[in-house]
Amino acid sequence: MGKAKLNNPFTTVGYYGSEYFCDREEETDQLVTNIQNGNSTTLIAVRRIGKTGLIHHVFAQLPLNWKGIYVDILATENLNEFLNLLATAIIRDVPEKSSLGKRFWEFIKSLRPVISFDPMSGEPQASFNVKRSDAELNIASVLKFIDLQDFKTVIAIDEFQQILNYPEKNTDAWLRTIIQQMKNVVFVFSGSRQHLMSDMFSLPNRPFFRSTQMLPLKKISADIYADFVMRKFKDHSKVIDIELVYEILHWSNLHTYYVQLIFNRLFSASGKHVTAEIWKEQAMKLLAEQEIVFIGYRNMLTNPQWQLLKAIAQDEQVYMPTAKDFINKHNLGSPATVLRSLKSLQNYELVYSDFDTNAQNYYTVYDILFSRWCSERGIG
Repeated sequence: MGKAKLNNPFTTVGYYGSEYFCDREEETDQLVTNIQNGNSTTLIAVRRIGKTGLIHHVFAQLPLNWKGIYVDILATENLNEFLNLLATAIIRDVPEKSSLGKRFWEFIKSLRPVISFDPMSGEPQASFNVKRSDAELNIASVLKFIDLQDFKTVIAIDEFQQILNYPEKNTDAWLRTIIQQMKNVVFVFSGSRQHLMSDMFSLPNRPFFRSTQMLPLKKISADIYADFVMRKFKDHSKVIDIELVYEILHWSNLHTYYVQLIFNRLFSASGKHVTAEIWKEQAMKLLAEQEIVFIGYRNMLTNPQWQLLKAIAQDEQVYMPTAKDFINKHNLGSPATVLRSLKSLQNYELVYSDFDTNAQNYYTVYDILFSRWCSERGIG
């Protein structure tokens, strides 16, 4: 996978090797150092900022005697489904014909799952249908099997905060008990619900309190991203003006997914030279394509929630959402109404809070394209 040559160097999904991976040198070094020293890591960042790509990039840097296993549990709703994804991730990442693969397949089969193959990818998948006590026992058995091997393993569990939604109570406490007994396995816990992830690992009354090294993932700097973009266009004998690159980076708010998305489109739509006209045309096309999504936001929200979402999208960073000036500017009603709407927008994961370089808390929207759509349409 790491050696694949792509026609378009700006990837929007998957990891294709360091050639197509921008920066994250400090974060990569920190993660590799943590892993090699036996320290698990909590990786916290907003959605689509590059957590998954960083994890796979780190896996590619691991010594030969290490193995990396990635599990995304966002879609899981209980321990049984967690077990299914964990077992599936291992049998996919460990070839059946290898010595370990043979041992693990035999071990998994002893737990009596249903083994099937994805009709699209052809990859194997394991499915269990067991009660909670058996799910706990099987998860513990799978993790202990990996821990007993004669090599080191990194297990990355993405969207780890999802375990808080499981109907099985105290899943984090039970899982922490198993994990702290393991000697040959290091974990990377990543998640996009920043406040939930932070609480899980930083509050003294939580089972995972101070059990990992914390690593918040921020945006890549404009200068580093601009250099990456310029090199990729040059590598393919294409020309783009540096001023235009910075304009696009600002438009994308330096958010990894949106940066990659717009440059992917520009690279595809342009000939030897990217002009301002091509850039504007592609930006407008992208917003037009997403309009049905934005209308979906409006249909799912109450009017106060919709008005507040538009207001935050337009202002981009809102430090005091209940301030008189902000409320009057956007006709948002009372501070109490704004607070109720803000909580709902956060629960819907349409708005999140973050800190600026001066450690000041502010609110902003997840969807950068929605913010640009509001500005372009003069919606307010």
